[in-house]
Amino acid sequence: MNRLRYQLLFCAGLPLFLFCISKPAFSQEVELKYVKTNEAVLWQKLDATIHDTDKSLDGVLGVQILDLTNGQTLSLNANTVFPTASTIKIAILAELFHQAEQGRINLNEIYMLQSSDLVGGSGIASAFTPGTTKLTLRDVAALMITVSDNSMTNVIINRVGMDNVNALLDSLGLTHTRLRRKMMDIKAAAEGRENVSTPHEISQLLEALYKGKVLDKQFTDDFFNLLSVHKESYIPRLLPEDLRIANKPGELEGVRNDCGVVFTGKRPYVLCVMSSYVRHEREAGDAIAKISLAAWQMFDRLDRSSDLGRVVSTHDSSPP
Repeated sequence: MNRLRYQLLFCAGLPLFLFCISKPAFSQEVELKYVKTNEAVLWQKLDATIHDTDKSLDGVLGVQILDLTNGQTLSLNANTVFPTASTIKIAILAELFHQAEQGRINLNEIYMLQSSDLVGGSGIASAFTPGTTKLTLRDVAALMITVSDNSMTNVIINRVGMDNVNALLDSLGLTHTRLRRKMMDIKAAAEGRENVSTPHEISQLLEALYKGKVLDKQFTDDFFNLLSVHKESYIPRLLPEDLRIANKPGELEGVRNDCGVVFTGKRPYVLCVMSSYVRHEREAGDAIAKISLAAWQMFDRLDRSSDLGRVVSTHDSSPP
């Protein structure tokens, strides 16, 4: 069914006639399938929150929200290309698991840390002993995702091949998402070889992974289990601690990103927020957290409500 762009109509009954006021369409595209009017109002309010947040941020903001149950989306500058920072590690992890599924890589293969592996932003890897510390490739990938260790990320890039990561992205039609350099390669970044994507394409990648279009069920489950390990990031900051969130944030000077899947009961969704030209990075992080909270509050309500919007609890103590 074709996606519908719509306007909300607010109508009030009068004694002799029906008086209708047509509200302007969303200033950003909201694509809906089988949308119900009450639910549409919630999407409009979420859209307004995103715009208010964008206006207050001194920088450029891009947002894509995707309802994984019906393909409904809401976007702001979602096709704008942003530096990914560490968010590109989602694609690197996907290619690692892709090659493991094909039998080209064994995730239990032992890797010995070398002093030449260590780069800026190594984090925990810098505390390991080169020539002695041994890790499985899956352990290396876990450090890449959970603590965003750049040295471990480069080990994985060397193992899977940068061209293979981009080939996987090409196979999914993600032509604006590119791994162009290793982590902490300042010379490459200065030459314009930045790792890039758009909120729309990162959302497409996560959707394809979620729906099993990239990996089989076993590797899909393992992929999201690894991506769901708790980490200091923006999407979960204001959300319940027990909520499962498979995300990867990214940070560079003037850049704050976070993209992932939020598993909200029967209404899981993808949220991808990216930013650039940010004057105050803390404000950008706060903006991502604010948008994340607003999105979760809507999807959580939809998950727990009937089609008419009544929250149905197991024990209803409300008056008749």
